[in-house]
Amino acid sequence: MATLLLRNGQVVDGTGAAAFKGNVLIDADRIEAVVPEGGEIPAADDVIDVEGRVISPGFIDMHSHSDWMLWDPEHPAVLGCLLEQGVTTVVGGNCGFSPAPIRMETIEIVRHHSAMLADRPVDFTWNTMTKFLDHVDGNGPVLNLAQLVGHASVRSRAADTLRGAMKPHEQKECLDELRRSFDEGACGLSFGLGYDPGMYSPLEEIQAFCETARESDKPVTVHIKALSKISPCYPASYLKPHNLRALREMLDIARKTGIKLQLSHFIFVGRRSWSTADACLSMVDEARREGVDVMIDAFPYTCGNTTINVVFPYWFLARLPDAYGSALARARLRAEFGISFPLVGFFYRDFQVMDVAVPGWEELNGLTIEQIAGKWGMSPIKALLKLSEASQGRTLMLFHAYSGEPGNEGPMESVLCHEACLFETDVVVKSTGYPNPAAMGTFPKILGDYARDKKFFSLENAIHRMTLASAERFGIKDRGSLEAGRKADVVVFDPQTVSDTPPKGAEPAGKPKGIEHVLVNGTQVVKDGAYLSGARAGRVLR
Repeated sequence: MATLLLRNGQVVDGTGAAAFKGNVLIDADRIEAVVPEGGEIPAADDVIDVEGRVISPGFIDMHSHSDWMLWDPEHPAVLGCLLEQGVTTVVGGNCGFSPAPIRMETIEIVRHHSAMLADRPVDFTWNTMTKFLDHVDGNGPVLNLAQLVGHASVRSRAADTLRGAMKPHEQKECLDELRRSFDEGACGLSFGLGYDPGMYSPLEEIQAFCETARESDKPVTVHIKALSKISPCYPASYLKPHNLRALREMLDIARKTGIKLQLSHFIFVGRRSWSTADACLSMVDEARREGVDVMIDAFPYTCGNTTINVVFPYWFLARLPDAYGSALARARLRAEFGISFPLVGFFYRDFQVMDVAVPGWEELNGLTIEQIAGKWGMSPIKALLKLSEASQGRTLMLFHAYSGEPGNEGPMESVLCHEACLFETDVVVKSTGYPNPAAMGTFPKILGDYARDKKFFSLENAIHRMTLASAERFGIKDRGSLEAGRKADVVVFDPQTVSDTPPKGAEPAGKPKGIEHVLVNGTQVVKDGAYLSGARAGRVLR
């Protein structure tokens, strides 16, 4: 079998230990040896001199939606951007939506959600977690996949009640299905409580799912019901910050059940929500002091992707599609937006279209709702409703004013610097449309902007959180550090130049700088910063 030696690099091994100059020998898909400077340098079939470069474990994107792409035989052309920023493993199935398990009777519900997350219609030749993971493995993924099972997907598979409290036998079927998915290789459970049907689920149901995850010693990731001071998931009459209530509910469930709780994309949506950052972090700190196993994750951008319908209140969503044509519903919505948007600190200029998802309307990609309204000669709320109705809620949006804005990023920095914060992209990657900058630059930006330039934390600490800490969180045992016997997921980068290439006005983000070589399971997939077309070295991590 071929061997490869990465010679004369600065080794940052992922454990958090200090960097040292050394060499890494790779034999087939494993790390054979890590030899500090001065030790005997082993012979190898191939040698890459990486003097002045850092050798690190491959980065783990611990909150990804790329599982909705990995089934597609053409996915390498779309997901190569993740490899080019050093990502070698993604944790998929987040926000309550996983491609499995499914059943044909409710497949249209799943298709609706998959239209936003996938690049083209999903063929669904599987119905169980095992068959989905087998399909991905057989397809030859470009990177490794650790798969969560989604609460919403389990409900659509096992229950006939689409929203709200299930009948006892339905909940039992759901929990049995959850256990099966764990047995078949799912690494944890995810909730999307800001989306339908999660937003309608009673706390007792959420707790029951969490108890089942705890029995199997699986972590639970949660998109909580509210990420802003005011949200669509709670009544407008509830006057205290909605995101504090949503966080308290999940922390209380974690206290009761003893789960490993991972709070997804710990962000503060809208300018008036930024002031709640300290209180939310204090709640997490208090829970950790009490012994609750809770961590958070975030991305280094003040924007994030989600569906256009995320801004609509629960009562409006429950009445779709009839609500689009109801003058009374639209009037009520207009009144609520007129109050809630200023209270949250959101403006229509903060809502940018990534993928319009309406054939023939592609020229709208990259435009804000405010710009589209001007183009169409109508009010912004009418433009928002028109887009939502025409796309059946499938328009993918990039919302701004998340945890700050350019020049004022204090809340985001507080989260990213927290000792319990892991790093994620949370991106939906597509072949068309206006891309989320996190798809290209998340990990290079953290290494360059936060670790090197601003010195918020050390390079060793940043890489530890990108690698071993994330692997341990999801029970990934053979990756995350540079140690003999571990799988050879490796990144080589220039610590002096590594950075993202941020968007400039209408020009979207570009390729990152400084990521030179990437190996997945010992196979080189990125050379001199570019994805090697056709390289498929990933595996499903069951």
